[in-house]
Amino acid sequence: MKRGCLTCIGVFAAGCLIFAGIIQLIPYGRNHTNPPVVSEPVWNNTTTKALAQRACFDCHSNLTVWRWYSNIAPFSWLIQRDVDQGRRVMNFSDWQNVSNRRIDRLSEVISRGSMPPLQYLVIHWNAILTSSEKQELISGLQDSLANLE
Repeated sequence: MKRGCLTCIGVFAAGCLIFAGIIQLIPYGRNHTNPPVVSEPVWNNTTTKALAQRACFDCHSNLTVWRWYSNIAPFSWLIQRDVDQGRRVMNFSDWQNVSNRRIDRLSEVISRGSMPPLQYLVIHWNAILTSSEKQELISGLQDSLANLE
């Protein structure tokens, strides 16, 4: 490799490191609070609760586990956005405000495989559900909603 190419690579690497350092100063994505649990589902069984905890709770509850990488931008930005949006759409820690429409929609996205999302599954392999686990979770969530009404 020519000396000029090595210099360019070095300058590029230094620029990337400086950029990575600067973006750490942006405060968004560091609000790692878990509000109190307002109400939980009356779980139809422990399996449904365990499946929901495994595949859904990090984004769809007030019991988010904030792992070390959730403090590093730009990952912190993406994680914060996903948790904020997930809690807004459906929150297992505020079950009294979940409607039948939400459960129907949830059943659809679980069946289709778009929940949990791929970017979550890449890092959280334990959240990957088999077809039978998906069906069990869907059925259990529908039963759990029925227990609330």
